[in-house]
Amino acid sequence: MADFLAENNACGQIIVKLVSRGNAIIAELLRLADFIPPVFRLETKQDQMKYSEILFDFNYFKASDYYDNKIDSKPELQDLDEEFRENNIDILRRFYLAFESIHKYISDLNRFLDDLDEGVFIQQTLESVLLNEDGKQLLCEALYLYGVMLILVDMRIEGIVRERMLVSYHRYSAARAAVDSNMDDVCKLLRSTGFSTHPNAKRVPNYPESYFSRIPVNKMFVNMVIGRLRSDDIYNQISAYPLPEHRSTALATQAAMLYVILYFAPEILATQQSKMREIVDKHFPDNWVISIYMGISVNLMDAWMPYKAAYTALTNTVDPTNIKELSNRYDERIRKVRKATKHYLTEGSLTEEYVLDNIPKLMNCLRECNVTMRWLMLHTAEGSWDTNKKCFKVREQVLFDSKFNHQQLFELLLDTAQLEFKLKEMFKKMLNEKQEKWEDYQKEGRERMEELGDVFSGTKPLTRIARNDNLKMWFSEMAKQIGSLDYDDSTSAGRKIIQLIQALEEVQEFHQLEANLQVRQFLAETRTYLHQMIRTINIKEEVLITMQIVADLSYAWELIDRYTNYMQAGIKSNPALVTKLRATFLKLASALDLPLLRINQAQSPDLVSVSQYYSGELVSYVRKVLQIIPRTMFSLLSQIIQLQTNSIKEVPTRLEKDKLRDFAQLDLRYEVARLTHSISVFTEGILMMKTTLVGIIKIDPKQLLEDGIRKELVMQVASALHSGLTFNAKNKNGDLITRLGGLGAKMNGFVRSFEYIQDYVNIYGLKIWHEEVSRIINYNIEQECNSFLRTKVHDWESVYQSPTIPIPRFPPVDISINFMGRLVREILRMTDPLTTSFIDQMNTWYELKNKTEVLDKRIFSKMQQSIGTCGLTGVDRLLCFMIVRELQNFLAILERGVLRDKQWLDMFGSLMKSLNPVRGLVANPAKHYSQFINKANKMWQPFIIMVLKVGQMQLLRRLIANDLKFTCKFDSNFLSNGLETMNKGLLKDVEAHYQDPTLPYPKEENPLMYELSSYLESAGFCQPLAKIYITTKRVPYLSLITFLFVTSQLPKLQYVKSVGSMIARQIKDPIDGPPFIAGTITLLKQFHSENTDQFLALLGQYVRSHVEAAATVSKTPELPIEAVNVLAFLDDFVHYGSLPRKMVEAHVPAYIFDEFKSNC
Repeated sequence: MADFLAENNACGQIIVKLVSRGNAIIAELLRLADFIPPVFRLETKQDQMKYSEILFDFNYFKASDYYDNKIDSKPELQDLDEEFRENNIDILRRFYLAFESIHKYISDLNRFLDDLDEGVFIQQTLESVLLNEDGKQLLCEALYLYGVMLILVDMRIEGIVRERMLVSYHRYSAARAAVDSNMDDVCKLLRSTGFSTHPNAKRVPNYPESYFSRIPVNKMFVNMVIGRLRSDDIYNQISAYPLPEHRSTALATQAAMLYVILYFAPEILATQQSKMREIVDKHFPDNWVISIYMGISVNLMDAWMPYKAAYTALTNTVDPTNIKELSNRYDERIRKVRKATKHYLTEGSLTEEYVLDNIPKLMNCLRECNVTMRWLMLHTAEGSWDTNKKCFKVREQVLFDSKFNHQQLFELLLDTAQLEFKLKEMFKKMLNEKQEKWEDYQKEGRERMEELGDVFSGTKPLTRIARNDNLKMWFSEMAKQIGSLDYDDSTSAGRKIIQLIQALEEVQEFHQLEANLQVRQFLAETRTYLHQMIRTINIKEEVLITMQIVADLSYAWELIDRYTNYMQAGIKSNPALVTKLRATFLKLASALDLPLLRINQAQSPDLVSVSQYYSGELVSYVRKVLQIIPRTMFSLLSQIIQLQTNSIKEVPTRLEKDKLRDFAQLDLRYEVARLTHSISVFTEGILMMKTTLVGIIKIDPKQLLEDGIRKELVMQVASALHSGLTFNAKNKNGDLITRLGGLGAKMNGFVRSFEYIQDYVNIYGLKIWHEEVSRIINYNIEQECNSFLRTKVHDWESVYQSPTIPIPRFPPVDISINFMGRLVREILRMTDPLTTSFIDQMNTWYELKNKTEVLDKRIFSKMQQSIGTCGLTGVDRLLCFMIVRELQNFLAILERGVLRDKQWLDMFGSLMKSLNPVRGLVANPAKHYSQFINKANKMWQPFIIMVLKVGQMQLLRRLIANDLKFTCKFDSNFLSNGLETMNKGLLKDVEAHYQDPTLPYPKEENPLMYELSSYLESAGFCQPLAKIYITTKRVPYLSLITFLFVTSQLPKLQYVKSVGSMIARQIKDPIDGPPFIAGTITLLKQFHSENTDQFLALLGQYVRSHVEAAATVSKTPELPIEAVNVLAFLDDFVHYGSLPRKMVEAHVPAYIFDEFKSNC
C-alpha cells in the first residue's frame, strides 16, 4: 500500500498528483463563481442596451466576420469594445485558464489510462492498480472529481455566461487563441447544456449523461471503477461504523462517488435493473438525499426519475411505509441521544477514568448522534427538487412523521460538537501524557511490592508481622516483574498485567493477609495502579481517528446556513453559547480534510491557496453568525443615545436642593446602566470563544469583535448616507440643507455613541469611526469616478473594499451611481449658471429671476458636519473628474467640428492676417470684428454650456478649498503650518533644481511629492484655477477661437458696480459672469501660456481699437460698451486667475483700466 504512493513509483505519483489537481480545480471554480462580472449575465435592461452588441454566445463562431465588421463599422461600439476588453481581460483570462484546466485534467486522465493499458508503467495494469488499496481509491476519485467539476461548472456558472466569456476571451486574446490548440476543445466541452438553476426551469433531456460524454472516457475503466464501488468498502469506513443500520452512512463517500460516476455509464441507470438493485440495497437502503461534494446535495428521487432501472430500484427506499418507519426511528433516536449528550456534558461527568472505562459506549453515542443529524439534516432540507411533487410530498411526510423541529436538531448539533470537542481534547492530552503516566503507575506499583518484601524480611519493624522468607521472595519477584513490563510491547504487557493482578488477589486470599490492614491496603493500591496501567495502555490514536471519521460534517457545508438564525437567536438570548458554537465551527472545519488530503499527499503548491479558500469561506460564515453580537450591541446603543439625547436632562453646575429629584431621573439612569451592562455581557460572550484555528486561519475573538463592530458601523453609516442623500428632483428649491442637517445630526449620534461605549467594550471608538467613515466615502467616490474612467476599478481591486468588512452597494436611484454622485449633482443643479447668479464678494448664489438666495458658503460647513473632511475632499475629487470630462468633450467637438473644416481654418487665417500685428489698431473695429463674430456665432452653443459648467465647478472647488483650509487651520494649526512650510520649501528646491540641475530633486520612485500633494489637497492648499486637468496637443488658432468665443458672449453680460461683477443682461438669454470667466481661464490653462498671452493681446487690441474709434467719432470721454465689457472681463480674469495686473497692462493702458469702473 505504501509502495504505490512512494516517490519512486511513477504510476502512483502521476495519479495522486492528478487527483490533487482535481481538488484544486474545484476550489478555483468555486472561488471564481463568486467573481462573475454581472455584465456577462445581461440581466438588467441597462446592460442589455449597452453591451448586447459586443457580447455574443457561440452563434458568434458561425458568423464571426459579420459580428466583427458590425463592431468595426461603428466608432462608439469600437470604443465600448476596447473599454470592455481593458476592464475584463484579466478576469476572463483567469476564467479561461480554469475552464482549460478541466479539459487538461480529463485529457491527462485519458492519457494516464492509455499509458497504463500500453504497459508504460512496469508491472502495473489497470487491474493491479484497482487491487491496490490506494490505487483503487485514487482511480475512483480521479473520475469522480471530473464529474464533480462538470456538475459544479453548470451549477455555478450558467451555460450562456460561459459561452459569452469564452467568446469574449477568444476575441480579446486572438494571438493566444490562434496558438492555443485547446480553445476549440474547451468550447466544445463547456458549451451551454441548457441546464438552469432557476426554480421553474424544465429538465434538459439526456442531461447530464450527454454533457459527461462530450469527452469520451475509457468504458472498461468506468465499468471497473463502478464494479469496485459496488462491491468494496474502498475507504474501510465500516470498521468505524460497526452497526448494520449505520452502513449507508459508512459508505456515504463512495455512494456520492457512485452517483456521479454512474452518469458516465447511463445504460446502467436506464436498463440494468439487477446492478441498480444491488447498488441501492448496499448504498441507499434508507437514504435518498445525498451530499456529493462539500455540501452539494442531490435528491435521488428527482435525479433518477428519467432512468427506469435506477428509479425502480429506489422504489423500496422511498416507499411510504419505509419512510414512516425511518422517520419514527430517527424521531425516537434524537430524543434518546439528546438525553445522553446532556448527561455526558453535565459538569463532572467526563472524568479521565470514566472516559477510559467507557470508550465503546461514548463512541456509540457519537455515532448515533452524527448518523441521526446527517439523516435528518439532509432529508428535511429544501432544494431545487421541491418543484417535483413526489419529492415535496416525501419531504412533507418526513417532517410530519419525525415530528421534526429545527431547534432540537440545532441543539443536538451544538451538544454533539461540544462532546466531540471535549473528548478529543481529553484524548489528545491523555495521548501526550500516556507514557509518562504509565511509567509513574509502574514505579508506584513496583515500589509497593519492594516495600512489602522488606516488611516480610523482618528488617523493617511493622507491628504483628512475622518474618516470612517465602513472601519476601515472592513480593521481590513481583516487584521485578512489574519493573520488567515493557511500554513499547503493549500486547505482551497487557497480558502480563492481568496475570499479576490475579496473582495479587490470590496471595491475599491464600496467605491470610487480610488480617493486616496496611498490607491489604498496599496490595489494593498496587492492583489499582496495575489497572490504571491497562487503562493507559489502551489509550490509542485509533480512537481519535474513528472520532474524526464519525464526526464528519462536510455534508452540511451549505446546509448549515439554514441554522444561522437559530445560532443567532441562541447567542442573543445567551451570549455564553458562543463557546458551544466554537466547537461547532471546529466540527465544520473537519470538512476541509476531504479536498486537502490528496493535495497534501502530492505535496502540491496548491495546498496553501485551496486551504486559504475553504478556511476563508468558513471564517466568513463564523463572522456572519457572530455578527448578531455587534448588531444587538448597536440596537442597544441606539436606545442609550435616545435616552441620553432626548430624555435625560443635563445637570447644571448649580442646582437648588428641592430640584435635585427632578434631575436625578433614577429610572432613566437605571435603564441606561442596564442597557450598558447588556452590551458588556455581549462583549464578554464573544471574548469567551478564545483564539481558534479554523482551517489555516487563526480567529482572534477580540479582532472578531472589532471587525464585527466595524462591519455593523459600515452598514449603518452607509445606509444613513444612502437614505440621507437622496434628493427630490421635482423640488426646484431643493432640500439639500435640510437633508445635510438631518444627516449631520445622525452622524453626530453615531460619534457620541462610540465615545460612550468604547470603554465598555475595550475598543478605540474614535479611531474606528474615522477609519471606516473615510473608507466608505473613498470607496463611493472611487465607484462614482468609475463612470468617468475607461479602466474601471473593480471591487476586488479596490483598496477601500474589504471581504471581511464589506461596504454595501445600493441600487442607483438616478443617473448617479451612489450618494456622492447625487450630492455633487444636486449642488450643481442648484447652482446652475443658467438659472442662478454667483456673487463673489458674498460667496453666494442667487436666483436670477427673483434674486432670492439659493446657496451660500455655509453649505460646505454643513457638509463638513455630515460627511466630514474626507467627504468634502471626495466632492472636490469628483468635481475634478467632471471638469476633465467637460474639457475632453470641448476639445473633441473643437477637433471634429472646427479644426477639420477647411472653411473655418481659412476664416481664422484671414482674420489673423487682418489683426496682425496685434500691437497695432484695427480700423472700423465695430464692422471688422462683427462680421467674423457673426460668422462664428452658430458654433458656440455647445461650447458655452461646457465652459459655464467647468467655471461653475471651479468656483465650487475654490469654496471647498477655502473651507478645508479654514477648518485645517482651526482644528489643527500645527498640521496646517507644517504643510504650508513643507510645500514652500519643496517648491523652492524644485525651482533651484531647474536653475541648477546639480542640486537635488525628488526621484520618480520617491513618493514625497505624490503624498504631500494628497495632504495639501485635503487641507485646502490648492489653487483649482491654476491646475492642469488634461494633457493637450497644440491647437491652431486657439487664442483666436477663444477671443471670438468670449467677444461673442460678452454682449449678453453687463458689469454691475453694486455687486462688483458681471451678470446676465437679460433673463431670457441667461449667462453668468464668474463661471464664464473661470471656465475660460481653465480652458486656456490646459495649453501653453503663450496662448493666454496671445488671447490677452487680442482682447487688448480689441479694447484699444474700440476706444480709438469712439474717440474719433465723439469728443465725450465715455468708453464704448464693447470696451467696458472687455475691461470688466479682464478685471475678473486677473482676479480669478491670480494673475499679475501687469500682464493685462502690457496690452491695455493702465489709465483705461482705472477709468472704466468710474464710468459704470
